[in-house]
Amino acid sequence: MQRFDLSPYACDPAFSRGRRFSESPAPTRNDYQRDRDRIVHSTAFRRLVYKTQVFLNHEGDLFRTRMTHSLEVAQLGRSIARSLRINEDLVEAISLAHDLGHTPFGHAGQDALHSCMGGHGGFEHNLQSLRVVDQLEERYPQFDGLNLTFETREGVLKHCSRLHAQQLEDQEPGGVGGRFLRREQPSLEAQLCNLADEIAYNAHDIDDGVRSGLITLAQLQDVPLFDRYRADAEAEYPELGQPSLHRRLLYEAIRRMLSAQVYDVIDATQKALADCKPAHVDAVRRECPPLVMFSDAMRERSQTLKRFLFQNLYRHPQVMETTGHAQEIVRDLFAAYTTAPHEMKAAFAEQASMDDGPLRARAVADFIAGMTDRFAAREHERLTGRRLLS
Repeated sequence: MQRFDLSPYACDPAFSRGRRFSESPAPTRNDYQRDRDRIVHSTAFRRLVYKTQVFLNHEGDLFRTRMTHSLEVAQLGRSIARSLRINEDLVEAISLAHDLGHTPFGHAGQDALHSCMGGHGGFEHNLQSLRVVDQLEERYPQFDGLNLTFETREGVLKHCSRLHAQQLEDQEPGGVGGRFLRREQPSLEAQLCNLADEIAYNAHDIDDGVRSGLITLAQLQDVPLFDRYRADAEAEYPELGQPSLHRRLLYEAIRRMLSAQVYDVIDATQKALADCKPAHVDAVRRECPPLVMFSDAMRERSQTLKRFLFQNLYRHPQVMETTGHAQEIVRDLFAAYTTAPHEMKAAFAEQASMDDGPLRARAVADFIAGMTDRFAAREHERLTGRRLLS
């Protein structure tokens, strides 16, 4: 029976499409709560605390990491899900798992590993996150991975090329790769996690960027989405204009900006749902366009903020210098392990010994992708004798 507080187009755990390996239900938790708990207790999740968001782990104790980012995505996602009457537990599970496949050193590490894997299918962190929860976690005697529900796995795989989707469909007919071949949408819960991810990183990258000194409140006057709420906060609390209180001004402006985006998503999504009128979750997937969205005006303001952060933070000379060192570490590690697989941990070395082509390359990529920033830096120094990151 469907829970009374869920909308008819929400994912109900009572009607889940199930797990790849059958298990008895838990006596005190529904399937999506069980997924969330498995993710939180996984090794890959614990590693996220030492993986880069924008600033490397050694650059400061208070900058966001992949773990704190994932927690913020989950918080935003649950808040919105509650208003839309879709499944909060599923949103939380997807949010906490969506970055499990990220490399050390953030997107710099991903780009370097993708280049190294160019002749072997490439590397993409969404696909790697699915690989982590399906294969690489080793916690249970009955199966590899975490054996999560279809709905959580569907949300983890946000993007997928047609080639990789076909490979997934061949391995698991009717599984999570099929929607990319049929050009269908994922559940509303998965759509929401994708947008909550964007809202979270835009907001906390402003915070971290100002904290680092790489961007300033004066520069942010050119960003309407932020500056409107900075001006509102300062008008209500004039004392926040004092330099000694600028940190509180920043926090208040970000808080108001986040609230405005959350309310905008709720309103815009409710309008889209009213127009499409999905009767159930499969109608969301098969009969409707994307439904979880910003209004047009908020989407434009969000894009302007993203362009600002790209130009002024992500491409700041100080960040780019660190990015260059990080990519060199990943490339050197890939070359070293490919030549000498025995330098990896035993399980990866064993897989790499099966051949000197795609299997070896994938084993090396799996090993590197699972590293934290500081472990990758230490391994690089061990193997090359050079210290690129202090």
